[in-house]
Amino acid sequence: MTTSVRATNTGYSRVGEGSTYSEQAVLGDHASRVTRTGTPLRFDDRRHLDAHQFLIDEAYLLDAQEYQTWLDNITDDIHYLMPVRVTTALNSGFDTSPGMAHFDENKYSLSRRVARFVTEHAWTEDPPSRLRHYITNIRTFLTDAEDHLVVESAELLFRSRGDVNESALVSCGREDLLRRVGDEWKLARRTIFVDESVMRMQNLAVFL
Repeated sequence: MTTSVRATNTGYSRVGEGSTYSEQAVLGDHASRVTRTGTPLRFDDRRHLDAHQFLIDEAYLLDAQEYQTWLDNITDDIHYLMPVRVTTALNSGFDTSPGMAHFDENKYSLSRRVARFVTEHAWTEDPPSRLRHYITNIRTFLTDAEDHLVVESAELLFRSRGDVNESALVSCGREDLLRRVGDEWKLARRTIFVDESVMRMQNLAVFL
């Protein structure tokens, strides 16, 4: 049954209320289907402040390339997705390339990427890049599950490597699902919407 569904899946269309991009992804079968409800929380709401702190703390971990610690802050059923953006007509109903993604990952694949960085074969990151993740425009939404929050944010990544290569920027929007695990929040789903159809960064050996 799963095979026939995948065979007829034409790619990522704009999702409607109560649905997620993970449902359309190759590796998204395991992902949580929890979605937002209502309007954004007030900026002084405790839950919004918790989500804001999570994203800022995460940005500092990624800047410092503390990737193993970052893995500890994601759930075992994480789905990490960045569809390929395309330019389409106004009412086309989709703005991503059918069946294609820059990232379509689960925790295992993310952990293998992290493990590779510490080997002698990680040529794209030896010497390592200098990174700065700027996070802004954070909005937090409740869900039907009390232990989950949906969080929107905008991100600008600055990346510089070596002495002669030009620096690079990646601008994107993100929709995250945060899950309360014990007394801390963890990332359970991330969908990244990059703001360009042609990526100008030399490689994507980064996390957004």
